[in-house]
Amino acid sequence: MGPVLSESLWRRLIVAGIAIGGFVLLYEVNMFDSHSAPPPNPADRSPVVAGNPLTFTATAYCKGTTTAAGIGVRSGVAAADPAILPLGSIVNITTEDTKYQGVYTILDTGPAVQGRHVDLYMWSCIEALDFGRQQIELTVLRLGWDPEASAPSFIDRLFRRRETARTAAPRPRQLPEPAPNSPDNTKGASVRESDGATQPPAPDLTPEPSSDP
Repeated sequence: MGPVLSESLWRRLIVAGIAIGGFVLLYEVNMFDSHSAPPPNPADRSPVVAGNPLTFTATAYCKGTTTAAGIGVRSGVAAADPAILPLGSIVNITTEDTKYQGVYTILDTGPAVQGRHVDLYMWSCIEALDFGRQQIELTVLRLGWDPEASAPSFIDRLFRRRETARTAAPRPRQLPEPAPNSPDNTKGASVRESDGATQPPAPDLTPEPSSDP
């Protein structure tokens, strides 16, 4: 009886291992990966401007080891349409789940990532599957690698606001100077003359009477 039970147990373990392996392979084959999935709608390829909040569609992917930019995949990396967000672009993403909010760098592309669509890299395929497809708010902080195509920072906006306020401030009103012959000008001249040094008294030139007879 003992050898029969032992043989039955081994058969069950082998069958269970085969079933688990088949499930894993089937899951990997059917795993959602937006890099290879067809786009659901025609791509919106209208240009974007740095600094303006925009509505994008976001998905997630978990496969691959190296991005299109030649950098290894990691958290904070996203894929996008290079015609909209070229490689090197930096974006700030706001989602319903604050866990995925933050700054991402566009370092990857994909045939299904077209138009206003970004694909966020995640380590866990289960987490990427749970993320699904959702609408997000995306603000471009920099387009491509060019620092000149960046949104103005808080410090830039602050100094620009102060400079504008300083330029628009009214200048103090200056009173017109009085005319040369006006009473005010004459009075001023008299005052200026009186402010000078004290003049010595004029000598008395009257002749003294003679004492001779």
